[in-house]
Amino acid sequence: MVLVFLVMAFAIGLAVPLQSAINNALKDSLHSGSLLAALVSFAVGTLALLLVSALAGQPFAALGGLPRVAWWQWLGGVLGAFFVFGTTMLAPRIGLAAMVSLIVAGQVCSSLIFDRFGLLGLPVRGLSWVRIAGAALILAGAVLVNFGDRWLAGRTS
Repeated sequence: MVLVFLVMAFAIGLAVPLQSAINNALKDSLHSGSLLAALVSFAVGTLALLLVSALAGQPFAALGGLPRVAWWQWLGGVLGAFFVFGTTMLAPRIGLAAMVSLIVAGQVCSSLIFDRFGLLGLPVRGLSWVRIAGAALILAGAVLVNFGDRWLAGRTS
C-alpha cells in the first residue's frame, strides 16, 4: 500500500505543471487575470469534490461541526487559493520548470520542519544527515534550474 501512496504523491507532482498550464489557458480564454481563473478553477474543484464525496458516501452531516473548528484550520483553503492563484500567475512569467523547482524546494524545506517538530499534530519524524542532504540536493537543483543556463552562458562569453 505504501507504494501506491508514493506513486500517488509522484502523480500529484506531475499534475502541478499541468494544472498551472491549464489555469493559464483558462485565464487567456476568459480574457481575465489570474484571480478570476483561480476562482473558476476552485469552483470546478469544489463541484468535483462535492460529487466524489457524495459518491463515496461521505457523511455530510459532519459539516455541522464547522462552527467548532479552530480559526487556523480555515487557512487550508486560503493557502490552496494562494497556490492556484500563484501558479496561474507565475507559470507564464517565470516558466513551469523554474516555478515548480522553487515550489518543490520550498515544500521540502518546510516539510522537514513540520516533520522534525510534529507541527499541527503531525507525527514527529527525525532529521538525519541523509534527509538534510536530500533537501540540499533539491535546493541545488532549484538553483540550477533557475540560474544554471545563465552561469553557463556567462562562462562561454
